[in-house]
Amino acid sequence: MALQWPEPGAGPVAGVDEAGRGPLAGPVVAAAVILDPARPIDGLDDSKKLSEAARERLAIEIRDKALAWAVAEASAAEIDRVNILQATFLAMRRALDGLAVTPQQALIDGNKVPPGLSCAGEAVVKGDGRIAAIAAASILAKTHRDALMRELALAHPEYGFERHMGYPTPAHFAALQAHGPCPAHRRSFAPVAQLALF
Repeated sequence: MALQWPEPGAGPVAGVDEAGRGPLAGPVVAAAVILDPARPIDGLDDSKKLSEAARERLAIEIRDKALAWAVAEASAAEIDRVNILQATFLAMRRALDGLAVTPQQALIDGNKVPPGLSCAGEAVVKGDGRIAAIAAASILAKTHRDALMRELALAHPEYGFERHMGYPTPAHFAALQAHGPCPAHRRSFAPVAQLALF
């Protein structure tokens, strides 16, 4: 199914998506993208359906061709303080507020609209496979977060973040058992909290 692109001449609409709600470590990242109908981008899709190489290539093209884009984070500490859903909303608001062009509407991937948006918001279930701007946001959020986790792996090589990106894999659990949590771990998440090593 072809993704829905913004209509030429319509007011600016931002697609918004996140990456990293499920991991045990690292931030949750959100991106907001306003696409230019006059500058199409071939190959946009839900980031989870794309190879790493395709995501990286498309991320460059999105940043080059979009009318506006922004990426924002909520840290592991913020996740622990307000919970993962509210931290995701916080990252989404930050991404929208970071856009150089003010959108008339934000299309949010999922079934909830973050409270306190600076524009009208609409939730779109499975929007990253339906709306081009949301697909673009999913790609920017995923590639940005993966880059952050690779940087984190340099500071904490014992956890293998560059391989599992903080997700709860057997290798990650084994590293947690051996070394305990590091500052990037989400201490409010049960698998980390249950270790009680901090």
